[in-house]
Amino acid sequence: MNSMHADAREIPDSNPSGEEVQKLLREVRTIAVVGLSDRPDRDSHRVASYLQGQGYRIVPVNPSQTEILGEICYPDLASIPHPVDIVNIFRAVPVIPGIVEEALRIGAKAVWMQLGLCHNASAQKARAAGLCVVQSRCLMVEHRRLIGP
Repeated sequence: MNSMHADAREIPDSNPSGEEVQKLLREVRTIAVVGLSDRPDRDSHRVASYLQGQGYRIVPVNPSQTEILGEICYPDLASIPHPVDIVNIFRAVPVIPGIVEEALRIGAKAVWMQLGLCHNASAQKARAAGLCVVQSRCLMVEHRRLIGP
């Protein structure tokens, strides 16, 4: 499949098992949300708000904002001054490789591409570096399903 074609959508080559995802969600505490919107009607805001309500520390990554959900907003992952466990991506597929590169540089434990987002080459690179990778799944839906509200 030609991933350069605008309407060509990849499907995930693999995803971790439910048990692996459950273990990840129980062990991590800090989730950087790349592309977090300050608008409550946006999926990124709803998901981050839900996760914050479940006790996770949300770190907004959005260069056009200074604060979202009461947390300091950073322009990129490299600007975050503390460790991040999961990099949750809400950005367009063409920018995913750069975000995954940043996730590797900051030492994240996992990369999570939200529902509809998939970039197999980046996923393979992250897995090879030891990261857990989830593609085209909603973190909120998976948390509700595996951990409970």
